[in-house]
Amino acid sequence: MAANYWESTQRKHWQFTKDELAAMRQALEDEDPALVQMYPLPQLRHLNIYFNQQIIRLGKRLGVRQQALATAQMYVKRFYTKIEIRRTNPFLLIATAVYLACKMEETPQHIRLVGQEARSLWPGDIHLNNPGESTAKMGECEFFLISEMQSQLIIHQPYRTLTALQDTLGLHAEEAALAWSIINDHYMTDLPLLYPPHIIALTAILLAVVLKPTTQSNQNSQQQQQGDTNSAASRMAMPSNLAAAQASFAQLRAANQGPGVVGAPTPTLTPQNSGGLSGMAEGSGMENNSKKVPDQRWPKVSRIATWLAESNIDIEAMVDCTQELISFYEVYESYNDKHTREQITRFIKARGL
Repeated sequence: MAANYWESTQRKHWQFTKDELAAMRQALEDEDPALVQMYPLPQLRHLNIYFNQQIIRLGKRLGVRQQALATAQMYVKRFYTKIEIRRTNPFLLIATAVYLACKMEETPQHIRLVGQEARSLWPGDIHLNNPGESTAKMGECEFFLISEMQSQLIIHQPYRTLTALQDTLGLHAEEAALAWSIINDHYMTDLPLLYPPHIIALTAILLAVVLKPTTQSNQNSQQQQQGDTNSAASRMAMPSNLAAAQASFAQLRAANQGPGVVGAPTPTLTPQNSGGLSGMAEGSGMENNSKKVPDQRWPKVSRIATWLAESNIDIEAMVDCTQELISFYEVYESYNDKHTREQITRFIKARGL
C-alpha cells in the first residue's frame, strides 16, 4: 500500500488539470454524438449530486462508514472519466463501487447483501431480478471497474489531514464537524480529481473557521469520524458567508506573495463588523463605516493563516477550491432530484442497460 500520497498512483495517474478533465469528457461524447443527442443529461454537477446521494442512501442501508463511501465516490468519478455514462447503468455501477470500496477499506460487505439492498433501493432501475443475477452482474461490473481504473484502487482522503491537524490548529469539535461536512460536500464536485487531499482538507478547515456554523452543527468530531454524511450546505448560512471566505483567501494569497512561499509575511486578517460575515472590509479593499466589533474566531483564523504562511501550501490551489465550492453551493440551490433521476432512467430503460 502506498502510504505516501506523493508516491501514490492517485497523484501520478488520477490528478488532472481542468482542461485535461474537460478534454477527456469531451472525447467520450465525441465517440458517439448521436447517442449524446438522443439522451440529453442534466449538467455534470447535478449528476454528481445525484450519484453522491444514491451512494449515501445505499451506504446507510448497509451501515457503511464515511471513509468507504468516499472511496466509492472516487471510484465512480474515475470510471466516468474513462467510460461515457450513457453506456452504463449508473445504479449497478454505484452498487458495485460501494461493494468494492468496502473491501478496499477493510470493511467488507457480502455481495448478495449489497445486491439485495440495491434491488430494494432502486426497483426497476438496477435490473437485478434475483440474488443469482445480482451476484453475476455485480461480479462482471467489478471486473470492468477494476480494469478501467487499471487496478489502482488505493484512495487518499482529506479526512486524515483534518484529523491530524485538528489539535495543531486548535479546532473545536464544532469546527471540526463543519470541516468534515465540507469535505463530504467536495465529493459532489471535480475537486477530488484536481487537487491533493491535504489542499481540500485545509480549505475545509479555514472555511469552517471563517463561516458561522448554526447551533445544529454542535456535534463532536468523534461522531463525524464514525461516518457522518451530513452536508455543510444545511449547517450554515452559506450564500452570504462565502464572500467572507473569499476575502480571507484573497488576503492569504496577497500575504504569501504567491503559492508556497516560505518565510512570507504573516497575514493579518481584519475582524468582521457586527453585521455579519460579509464585511471583510479592510483586507478585501471594501469600505465599511460601521463600528468594528472583535470576533472571537479571528485569532484562530490568524493562527491558521500564520501556519499556512510558514508552510509550502499552495494558496492559489486553496483559493481555487474555495471558488469551486462557492459555485457548487450556488448550483445546489437549483438541483432537482426528480428531473435528474428521470433523465438517467430514460436512457437505462431505452437501451436495456
